[in-house]
Amino acid sequence: MSTRAVEAWTLEPLVKFVKEAGARLVLVMTSAGQVLAQHGFSRAMDVMSAAALGAAIMASTDEIARQMQQPPFAALNHQGERHGIFLAGVMTGRGRLIALVAYDLGASSLGLVQLFFEQLATDLQAASPKDSVPKQVLA
Repeated sequence: MSTRAVEAWTLEPLVKFVKEAGARLVLVMTSAGQVLAQHGFSRAMDVMSAAALGAAIMASTDEIARQMQQPPFAALNHQGERHGIFLAGVMTGRGRLIALVAYDLGASSLGLVQLFFEQLATDLQAASPKDSVPKQVLA
């Protein structure tokens, strides 16, 4: 499976997370759905679709939280028969990023993904450039 990053500072934390959490597919993207790094996708169209859907899901749950007069939800989880999806935001020096993680229930679990997501968030926060303007990402 291939791992790619448009923003080099996201690559090492992503590779470490994929290995530890046993994730099948991972996107690290902006709130607008611009992909900064990805693992496991073989076609560009799949990446674009997943990024658009992930960003839309986060935006809609943020709005539900706002209407409930509470802070945004920290994470979302959907689980099927064989696969699970974990979606969460993380604040970095580049603003809020979203991680979309798909995992096989036979190889990983929600608990493992959540555990290692906390380390991914810490690693992304530490690695993110603080004083530079983010470049336009065309994904």
